[in-house]
Amino acid sequence: MSDVVDQAVDTTPLAERLRDLCRQQRVRITTAESCTGGGVASAITEVAGSSDYFETGYVTYANVAKSRLLGVPTEVIDSQGAVSRAVVEAMVVGACRESGADLGVAVSGVAGPGGGSETKPVGTVWLAWGDIRQQQAEQWHFSGDRRAVRLQSVQVALQGLIRWLESPEKM
Repeated sequence: MSDVVDQAVDTTPLAERLRDLCRQQRVRITTAESCTGGGVASAITEVAGSSDYFETGYVTYANVAKSRLLGVPTEVIDSQGAVSRAVVEAMVVGACRESGADLGVAVSGVAGPGGGSETKPVGTVWLAWGDIRQQQAEQWHFSGDRRAVRLQSVQVALQGLIRWLESPEKM
C-alpha cells in the first residue's frame, strides 16, 4: 500500500464518521493493538458516545500476550513473526471472539527507532480488519520517527474500519 499519510491529521473526523456508521449499522467494534499501544482505542474513545459501539481494546505488545489474550498460535508468531499478515488476521479473530464485537481492527508493526530488519524495516506495519469469519490485511511502510509511524498507523486503522463499514461486500 501507499506510504503517503498526512502525519498532522486530526483523527477526530475519522472517529466521528466511524461513530456514525457504527450507530447506523448497530455494529460494536474492538481493537487489538501492538505497536500503537492503544492509540486506535484512544482515538475512538476520544469521541463522545463511543460507549454505544466500542466494546473493548486489547494492547498485546508482547508476543505472549497475543497468544494468551487473543489466542494467536505461538507457532504462527514463531514462523511468520509478530509483524505479519497471519498474526494481525489472528489478532482480529481473537479480539472479536473474546470481546463479542462485530468488527475488529488489529495493528502490529515496527515503530522504531530500533527493532527493524532487512525484511521488516522500521515503519513496516501490518493492519487487519474484519470479524471471526472474514479478514482483510494490508502491509504499510510509513516514514518518520516512532511517533509518526504510530500516528499514521492509527489513521489507517480508522480509515480501514470506515471502509469496511461502507463496503457492501465488507471488503
